[in-house]
Amino acid sequence: MGRGNQNTNQITEGVIWRQLLLFFFPIVFGTFFQQLYNTIDTVIVGHFVGKEALASVGGSTAQIIGLIVGFFTGLSSGASVIIAQFYGAQDERSVRQSLHTAYAFSTLGSIVISVLGIALTPSMLAWMHTPEEIMADSVLYLRIYFAGILFVFIYNMGSSVLRSIGDSKNPLYYLIICCFINIVLDVVFVVFFHMGVLGVALATFLSQAFSALLVTHKLMKSEGILRLYIRQIRFHGSVMKSQLRIGVPAGIQSVMYSITNVIIQAALNGFGTDTAAAWSVFGKLDAVFWMVSSAFGISITTFVGQNYGARRHDRIRKSTRVCLGIDFLVSAVLVVFLIAARVPLFRLFTSDAEVIRIGTEMLLLITPWYIIFVFIEILSGSLRGIGDVIIPMILTMCGVCLLRILWIVGALRIQPTIPVIIFSYPVTWIITSILFIFYYFYRIKKMKI
Repeated sequence: MGRGNQNTNQITEGVIWRQLLLFFFPIVFGTFFQQLYNTIDTVIVGHFVGKEALASVGGSTAQIIGLIVGFFTGLSSGASVIIAQFYGAQDERSVRQSLHTAYAFSTLGSIVISVLGIALTPSMLAWMHTPEEIMADSVLYLRIYFAGILFVFIYNMGSSVLRSIGDSKNPLYYLIICCFINIVLDVVFVVFFHMGVLGVALATFLSQAFSALLVTHKLMKSEGILRLYIRQIRFHGSVMKSQLRIGVPAGIQSVMYSITNVIIQAALNGFGTDTAAAWSVFGKLDAVFWMVSSAFGISITTFVGQNYGARRHDRIRKSTRVCLGIDFLVSAVLVVFLIAARVPLFRLFTSDAEVIRIGTEMLLLITPWYIIFVFIEILSGSLRGIGDVIIPMILTMCGVCLLRILWIVGALRIQPTIPVIIFSYPVTWIITSILFIFYYFYRIKKMKI
């Protein structure tokens, strides 16, 4: 397979911890820059427009965007797992069919989501009890985002495909470029032209469009088997079925997390604009952990997928153990940093004393429990790599989604306070982690891996 073989050998034959980190760092840096341009939106709006606009771009709108994009990211993982397995098995024909099917699905799916999203934006925000004073800006921001959802889907799918064969560097380069484009446009539209939320939305729209063009151009100019031909973009039935078999449960699993976050956002909105703004800022800091966690999750899925395709079962167990250990260490360091620097970090986003007070209290309640979530991320990623997604989806549905909803409904009746709502996170993480640990060892033993 020419050049592709070197990448495959690094994952299926190299030193696990070293190759895992070499693959991980471009992903986490890429996610960092992706989060950075979202954070820059929040910082500029918070300082140059006001806390109402801050809540508009980071509150209910962020939760809805997270739900939609999270579902599609889960779907795209189906393509990445299948391509990783075919690539590990050196099945060139299936790799090509998977690539073009993935692009066809991204294009069609984005059109449907865009139309529905633009039409239903006011209803979704109203359902989440979005405060009236931020409703107009929230509708504006979300509709512009939905108008450009094609670019989001194309970039996510394209970068996921590249990572599935071991290329985690190019997606990083593209995100760095687009991050700086977004920052420049934010400053121009908001600071100089005083366009407010509209300016932030347009900056995001244009930078995401450029990222989609870059990743598509890379695939069209790629040498070897992973080359995109526009005229060959179509659905291949058998490949599509395999991608959906893995992608749909993964997408549903992601949506479950997002749905519970939306419910929590709706509950917190009832405490007023200060609380909504505080949760919005915390979401930006909280995203630092999630970008690290998801990067490890993507890494282990690719490692397990390629080794599963190459029938290197011994490396499946080893890479999972190594990834767990590294993720534990990184998460612990991150927890200490966020707690120690919580007040200065919040002041980067807002100078409002009440927003800072509420937000730092939220941070202290949630961040110490990040370490527990490591089990869920890594074990579910490992299971996804071997194509096992149904049971992890059920575990997530019961342990995270259903239990968290029950907690919110019950706890708010007994003691309707912010800490009670926030504590739904650690409770459900602990229970779900235990379920994943038991199932992972059962599955590995059953498959004799």
